[in-house]
Amino acid sequence: MAKTKTSFFCQNCGAQYAKWQGQCNACKEWNTLAEEVIEKKTEKSWQSTTDNSPKRIAKPERISDIKIGKENRIPTANNELNRVLGGGIVPGSITLLGGEPGVGKSTLLLQLSLSFKQKVLYVSGEESQQQIKMRAARINDSDANCYILSETKTQLIFSQIEKLMPEILIIDSIQTLHTDYVESSPGSVSQIRECTSELIKFAKQTNVPVILIGHINKEGSIAGPKVLEHMVDTVLQFEGDKNYAYRILRAHKNRFGSTHELGIYEMQAGGLVEVSNPSDLLISKNESHLSGTAIAATLEGMRPMMIEIQALVSSAVYGTPQRSATGYNLKRLNMILAVLEKRAGFRLGAKDVFLNITGGISVDDPAIDLAVVAAILSSNEDISIPKDICFAAEVGLAGEIRPVTKAEQRVLEAEKLGFASIMISKQTKLPKSNYNILVHRVSKIEDVVDALF
Repeated sequence: MAKTKTSFFCQNCGAQYAKWQGQCNACKEWNTLAEEVIEKKTEKSWQSTTDNSPKRIAKPERISDIKIGKENRIPTANNELNRVLGGGIVPGSITLLGGEPGVGKSTLLLQLSLSFKQKVLYVSGEESQQQIKMRAARINDSDANCYILSETKTQLIFSQIEKLMPEILIIDSIQTLHTDYVESSPGSVSQIRECTSELIKFAKQTNVPVILIGHINKEGSIAGPKVLEHMVDTVLQFEGDKNYAYRILRAHKNRFGSTHELGIYEMQAGGLVEVSNPSDLLISKNESHLSGTAIAATLEGMRPMMIEIQALVSSAVYGTPQRSATGYNLKRLNMILAVLEKRAGFRLGAKDVFLNITGGISVDDPAIDLAVVAAILSSNEDISIPKDICFAAEVGLAGEIRPVTKAEQRVLEAEKLGFASIMISKQTKLPKSNYNILVHRVSKIEDVVDALF
């Protein structure tokens, strides 16, 4: 009997080693190496009809002679997903959707499956067909073109695919699949890599798009080998706080479009509902004028939206001042506080500063710096900022107000939502000089303080 071939794989990054060791040399993580069987069987898992045809030999072509055909995408009934993907699903593409448990990954893809006019095969390795049917009934949507299969073995899945011939394939989730090629347990590095390779081969040979759901680890990245994200065409991240109803869909990698677009959903009893105007939800409707709040005009990809910044400045009770930020970079908050202390003369070194972006979202756009400054100063002086003014500018280390990109889109969004004025940098260049909103230009933090207080 032949000796079983085994190897050690890092469960964090997928690096392979001949023998066990305490630390992975690639990712520097400790105690992540696990032994896996790497002996493969000889038969193929996916037999394509093109295997019997003569093999086409690839030849080098001059780049000017290569013809580019029109990219025919499959549009979905979900406008937010279309925006993030760049217009729809590309035939033959592999899309990986990751997110925390309970955020709504399966719900999103089930809603997607029920909305397609094409024949969809939804393969679940985590739920039975009855459980998926109960969730579909809660969504209040059904379609005869959606087929449900509860299976984890890739060979059996491909046999059903050859009978059904679906136009779109959805796998929930890639960590539950296993193949006869590898004898290790499901979810291991070898199994994830091999199952993904088989699905990629199937997608490229048949031109059927495949959407995979991937689990994430405690650090928030896709579980399994890092090579998994390199193998697929698109990596989507589904984010959300369990204490909030909003969910955010981002593209971390997209070979067919931009990675800066953003999709926003609201989780309701009937499933995920698209949010077409996020500014209306992210700004509170409180009529009373409270200090410490300011409205920022931010931009996610090509999508402008208004968010509310809340700040609380109080005297430090315990000696050491506290600095806390929710949805904002804490290091950038400390930098802004240092600028206010050094350049504007505000004594904030002995005070606690708490910052929050409402709605449970995280923003890294530097254009919200001026709104952060305004909210902090408003709370420190206990003077409210008018609700009809918003901010869009970056703050530099010298206390100067710097311009930001796509300023006109921010101004037009503020104008559309009924704001009376917007405060931007003096160096900002706008295509036209007259808008239906007052454009207030400032160059230093002192100008902001004089204008507001």
